[in-house]
Amino acid sequence: MPPVTSRRGGPRRVAALLTGLALAAGGMASTAFTASPAHAAAPVAAATDFPVRVNQLGYLPDGPKRATVVSSATAPLAWQLRDASGAQVASGTTVPYGADQASGQSTHLVDFGAYTGTGTGFTLVVGGQASHPFAISAALYDGLRSDSMSFFYQQRSGIAIDAALAGSAYARPAGHLGVAPNKGDTNVPCQAGVCDYTLDVRGGWYDAGDQGKYVVNGGIATWELVNSFERARRSGGDAALGDSTLRIPERGNGVPDVLDEARWELEFLMRMQVPADKPMAGMAFHKVHDAHWTALPTRPELDPEQRELHKPSTAATLNLAATGAQCARVYAPYDAAFASRCLDAARRAWAAAKANPAVFAPATDSTGGGAYEDADVSDEFYWAAAELLATTGESQYRDAVTSSPHHTEPVDAFWWGGTATLGRITLATVPGVALPADDIARLRGLLTSAADGYLTTMAGQGYAVPIPADGYVWGSNSSVLNNAMTIAVAYELTGQQRYRTGALESLDYLLGRNALDHSYVTGYGPRASENQHHRFWAHQNDPSLPHPPAGSLAGGPDKGLEDPVAKAQLQGCAPAACYVDDIGSYSTNEVAINWNASLAWLAAFAAERRSGPVAPAVQVTPTSVAVPKGGSAKVAVRLSAAPARDATVTVARVSGDANLSAATSALVFTPSDWATPRDVTLSATKDADKAAGGAVFSVGGPGVQAATFSATVADDVPVPPTGSCSVAYKVDSTWSNGFTATVTVTNTGTSTVPGWTLGWSFAGDQRISNAWNATVAQLGSAVTARDSGWNGTLPPGASASFGFQATYSTANPAPARFTLNGAACA
Repeated sequence: MPPVTSRRGGPRRVAALLTGLALAAGGMASTAFTASPAHAAAPVAAATDFPVRVNQLGYLPDGPKRATVVSSATAPLAWQLRDASGAQVASGTTVPYGADQASGQSTHLVDFGAYTGTGTGFTLVVGGQASHPFAISAALYDGLRSDSMSFFYQQRSGIAIDAALAGSAYARPAGHLGVAPNKGDTNVPCQAGVCDYTLDVRGGWYDAGDQGKYVVNGGIATWELVNSFERARRSGGDAALGDSTLRIPERGNGVPDVLDEARWELEFLMRMQVPADKPMAGMAFHKVHDAHWTALPTRPELDPEQRELHKPSTAATLNLAATGAQCARVYAPYDAAFASRCLDAARRAWAAAKANPAVFAPATDSTGGGAYEDADVSDEFYWAAAELLATTGESQYRDAVTSSPHHTEPVDAFWWGGTATLGRITLATVPGVALPADDIARLRGLLTSAADGYLTTMAGQGYAVPIPADGYVWGSNSSVLNNAMTIAVAYELTGQQRYRTGALESLDYLLGRNALDHSYVTGYGPRASENQHHRFWAHQNDPSLPHPPAGSLAGGPDKGLEDPVAKAQLQGCAPAACYVDDIGSYSTNEVAINWNASLAWLAAFAAERRSGPVAPAVQVTPTSVAVPKGGSAKVAVRLSAAPARDATVTVARVSGDANLSAATSALVFTPSDWATPRDVTLSATKDADKAAGGAVFSVGGPGVQAATFSATVADDVPVPPTGSCSVAYKVDSTWSNGFTATVTVTNTGTSTVPGWTLGWSFAGDQRISNAWNATVAQLGSAVTARDSGWNGTLPPGASASFGFQATYSTANPAPARFTLNGAACA
């Protein structure tokens, strides 16, 4: 795995990798480090070839459409947008920007965002010079969403790669299963002095261009893939990541494919946990890789080196705790047993890390693989605590979150060695996190402030990149993507278009609107990377081997020039131009799972169809409430999504008993604080009237979709009639203070139920944290579950099931009584 320059120190792995690869390559050393002149020269020379720099893939009809022109002219230049036939469809003049510090180029900006037509073969022409052709299409990023994910299947260890899924050039036998000449990952010993036993650590993803597997890099990559699904599920775009959407063996099993892919790594991460009967039980081994650097090129199944487990570390253990907790939350609807296993591993890892808080991977452990040293794990503790809190709601994890300095510090850029912001994103976006409302609002504000900072950085450049001129270090493209993810999270939190624009323009940079007129993603753009550093995708070294598959991301410009090829060919380069598409330039041109995970996350975000701003809906919980005569009761009001601007919501009685009233001032929801429920207090006047009384209230205002709820005076309401329904309540799995359950409601009557709301009260202190196949809300002990639309109609004899995950601290009795649309079930 490539090094990253972090806030804690300089680049990782450089000296060891220089020496190790040279020794491993042996007689091939000159081949590995001698640049291919054709490939090396092309990107650098590109600066003068196509001065009109565009996203070489194209643009979304409803997204930003900007380009950069390299020109020393001080006056605006005329531009024309031409379609595939050469006809002019839009025109205007450039805006001179001037000197761009990172590229060393004088630039102009072109904005043709007003054009909303679609098609292929568009070109942007300035001063008689045309850009590369590009498309304008709502489906622009569909292919990249799939290909960037296919990268992970092809990086899998311990499974044969199927030609029918990956293509014949990429098919290969399973690597590291102990089939000669492999020593295998099924019975791996530790380094001398680390342990006296062996472990089966098969599976997982090869980390990068080498064939090592590292827990701290696998952790962040897994989190990003699973978080991509969580975000899409909240936005309503999860079907695009669902079952049979990817080219993987598990397609068609009823589980979203992105979760199937992430599970391949999760299973490996749990295999890296120290067994219960061994010293340091619950900790995670830091990494597994060859005892010596593997030669370049080497197919995985032909690797003859002995594999070794490396000393457990606190950082690796907390990565397991974080990803295991996230797994328990997200996988529960699809495989409750696996989710329970993940949570058990996460709890044991957290306890082990608390008992061993300062076990660090040594920087010197860099023979055969990267060291991945990290001597500050306060950020990993915060991240793990945040994930465990979001999943379980338990006070021990809330205390760990709120006592961490990372909880109040400004949001920083994240990477494998700095993971606090992953925890912040979870706490700010996962519904129902057990934190005070003002705490969540503050976290959301910190995230949007960080996004605003990245937008300011972009605005101060000729190429609109969310990293500064001194940010072009090893893996700079990963920094671009991770910062773009934070910008996209700000869009989710606020709905403000400037954040979506910033996230999409970050993809423009990666796909060609940059100092080199070069797309850093294989297969995407006429001038794209194709010789990334890799031991199997090594066509430049061995013509019988393939180029990297489409959707593989290169590390990007690195002003440090930390490999022999870069040193030989890029001396004097401007920071944003320090890149060469050569297999020997591992500091600018390697691939890595965490980099491609960021690309997959952002590609999925970009690919979501957005027909335009939709007014958020008012949500009221519960939708029916009983108010004691002479007393009061509460309902909670929130919005379904961020409003475009501040939204004022009022509550009014629209019909019914005048004895019922809502005592509340107007409720104000802002773009940064829309998900925090606001309490509305209802009162019932005490009088001598014994007739049944009830009222309907409306909750709405400008810019939102209104909702209604009903209230009844408790003393006036007769016992509800018995309905034609039955309910089966089944606890599927339990652990020390949590459980998952499935509820099945059956229509036992003779008429169709057009839509259902199921109600019950818990007898204990159970608290639902998430649910699936129904919209579930809880106020105190009272729970309501509404159908999801697709499962709302129940003909006579039909059933609908939904599930939920919950916590409890004492007993966990089943509910005694259920109601369907207000009527008691048998």
